[in-house]
Amino acid sequence: MGTPPLSPWAVLVLTLVLLGLWAPCVVSRRPNFIVILADDVGWGDLGANWAETKETPRLDQLAAEGTRFVDFHSAASTCSPSRASLLTGRLGVRNGVTHNFAISSLGGLPLNETTLAEVLREAGYSTGAIGKWHLGHHGRHHPNSRGFDYYFGIPYSHDMGCTDSPGYNVPPCPPCPRHSTAARVARKDCYTEVALPLFENITIVQQPVELGSLARRYAEEAERFIQRASDSGRPFFLYLALAHMHVPLAPPLPPAPGRGIYGASLGEMDALVGRIKEVADSLGRGSTLLWFTGDNGPWAQKCELAGRLGPFVGAWQRQRGGSSAKQTTWEGGHRVPALVYWPGHVPARRTSHALLSILDIFPTLVALAGAALPPNRRFDGLDVSPVLFGWSDVGHKVLLHPNSGAAGKAGEIEALRLAQYKAFYTTGGAMACDGSTGPAQQHQPPLIFNLDRDIQEQEPLDVASREYQAVLPAISRAYAQALQDIAADNVSVADYSQDPAAIPCCNVQHVGCRCHGALGATRDPHGETRTPRLCL
Repeated sequence: MGTPPLSPWAVLVLTLVLLGLWAPCVVSRRPNFIVILADDVGWGDLGANWAETKETPRLDQLAAEGTRFVDFHSAASTCSPSRASLLTGRLGVRNGVTHNFAISSLGGLPLNETTLAEVLREAGYSTGAIGKWHLGHHGRHHPNSRGFDYYFGIPYSHDMGCTDSPGYNVPPCPPCPRHSTAARVARKDCYTEVALPLFENITIVQQPVELGSLARRYAEEAERFIQRASDSGRPFFLYLALAHMHVPLAPPLPPAPGRGIYGASLGEMDALVGRIKEVADSLGRGSTLLWFTGDNGPWAQKCELAGRLGPFVGAWQRQRGGSSAKQTTWEGGHRVPALVYWPGHVPARRTSHALLSILDIFPTLVALAGAALPPNRRFDGLDVSPVLFGWSDVGHKVLLHPNSGAAGKAGEIEALRLAQYKAFYTTGGAMACDGSTGPAQQHQPPLIFNLDRDIQEQEPLDVASREYQAVLPAISRAYAQALQDIAADNVSVADYSQDPAAIPCCNVQHVGCRCHGALGATRDPHGETRTPRLCL
């Protein structure tokens, strides 16, 4: 699974450069990078992927002006592990992040893991993170200590703290208490004890967050960061981790008839992405690579507030109970939308069927920046520049899918992809809208599906069939080699210990950590903030 120091395409490019035959898509200067990560978005939430979706005209235009990847996968089916893999190019069994961090977590992404931001900053990039972090917020795990020059956002999911206007959730959550005498409300899936904080760098500027204005503020801060970086003359890397489409949803206006809360929120996300694209284009078309994708599939137990799976329904699991989306290793859990836009470099109106992953973002951007991968570790991601440029449509030969909460030990590899074949050594269903879950089942020999014929994962191959007997040895070898490679690697261990003192709080004297009048620190014309409240 390790990445070689010099890939074959790099050798080809070097040869072409020496011969003076370099193709016109050569990068004359280092590109800017914008990675937009949607939360709990479904593969079918883009109209370009799924005709029934009508709320994403700007994303669909992005697809038309760039390349759409239809066999693209998150590195896990839940928040923290997926984000850790994006920023390290390594699966959770290597980087140590195998499940989500809590609001009271002392640890985070292990400090010996090198982030994409650290590599790019060392290469001369301005680096910014805006939005959800969820990789540790205490001490040196904060984004400002992990390679990001600037941070504006929330330290974890926005349902992990109360707000005054809680938005739409299933079940509905109460607002933050306003007085110390207020009765504590304990409801499943609702965090009511501590208000959700909003950070600018290490300062809490609002607690609780005003959810209704969060998308607008993210867009504004992204524009400011891009402008500052552009004025400095340095290339930039912006990691924009959206609150959309995670619950609670808080669309700015009541939804139009027939659109629903989810559709209205999807439209808001679409508008935000469109705004960022316009800002990128204003710097000069072709100067910025924009990569849009998702951290995992829809959260099915949220019912009408969950996204669209498209055709990836995990029918075999559904017949046995539970969801086949987020937290599972079924396609609906980890196959996510992906678009790359880079005028003059990435072909327009192209659909790629290459098997790619969020793991590939790290090595690909590092290569395009002319930087080097960190030494003394192995990577699960690939430099997929040839696929982006349209020179190739070949991605991973083998892709591993770690357990993500529905079944098996979190982070362990018990499902994998080999070409069109998907093998399961363990299956299980996450909680569905009706409250059911699917029991964990182990499979020896593994269940094997041919996704070319059975994208719904409905009927596994007959163990006695010629096809099964022909592909099983290759799958077994690939699985054994992957586990051996991981065992021989320098792996990290995350600290998942908790302490209430680690909970971000701007005012410990107030119930819920409310900052009186903290509607966001006011900003003066020179970009400085006033009345900051330090994180304790």
